[in-house]
Amino acid sequence: MRTFRLIPDDTRIPFVRYQYWAYALSCALVLLTLVLLPTRGLNLGIDFQGGILIEVGMPGAAADLGQMRSTLGGLGLGEVALQEFGGPSNVLIRVERQDGGEQGQLAAVHKVKAALADRFGEDISYRRVEFVGPKVSADLLWNGTQAMVYAFAGILAYVWFRFEWQFAVGGVVALIHDAVTTVGLFALFGLEFNLSTIAAVLTIIGYSINDTVVIYDRVRENLRRYKAMPLPELIDRSINETLARTVMTSLTTLLALLALALFGGPVIRDFTIAMIWGVAIGTYSTIYVASPMILHLKLRRVVGEEAPQLTEAR
Repeated sequence: MRTFRLIPDDTRIPFVRYQYWAYALSCALVLLTLVLLPTRGLNLGIDFQGGILIEVGMPGAAADLGQMRSTLGGLGLGEVALQEFGGPSNVLIRVERQDGGEQGQLAAVHKVKAALADRFGEDISYRRVEFVGPKVSADLLWNGTQAMVYAFAGILAYVWFRFEWQFAVGGVVALIHDAVTTVGLFALFGLEFNLSTIAAVLTIIGYSINDTVVIYDRVRENLRRYKAMPLPELIDRSINETLARTVMTSLTTLLALLALALFGGPVIRDFTIAMIWGVAIGTYSTIYVASPMILHLKLRRVVGEEAPQLTEAR
């Protein structure tokens, strides 16, 4: 019985042949990001630019976040984000920082309370109201940046320990490429950049290095099996041998993310867009950045017993 296979088992795509075209594309994406950051900047969310936090208990068994969002979105207060907090009737409202100092913040709180009372009645309990200042926001931004740096360092150490240093450098270069281009996507389209975005970037890093390690592991196996095979041909063979796994994993992940983007609502839309881009760019960088990179880092072959040579024609 024949089974359906999206990617044939015997693909022989010459990926390494196009490495310099891929390098040019990657450099263009990174340079575009470096231009966009100082010119357009990032659309920083409340987490990073400060704002107002209001925790409310709504009447009934569960809060209607859709109605609350539409009610508060028309007040002219800028970005207003809502999320359930500790229970279905508890809602955390985040409003961006207002002009006018303390008086401006208090006026925004009064607007929120009045709008909620008009729409949902007076039976609303306000658990806390806090003002997030620039100092707290700067600390959150710094902590998020540290999390990314620690992730890069940990992955570098892990891949270096498991493989050779050339693999570690190639993997980290690909991860930096993925993280930078994801930030560039947010700058280009003005998507909100907040703590959820940092979480998305860290998830992208984990996804990308997983793909990279799979290919690196096959490269290491083939280095032992085919000691006479030229390294570019060996890398092509390794990528093709893992191509079915790479494509199927990426496609199934993308299907789930597309469903979230279409039906998940505006709360997670920016996060989902970042993840969709991350899966696509992570798959690309694994094949066209991380894998060819070891060619330029003078990867040494494993010295040991003679292994079977490749007999089939390439």
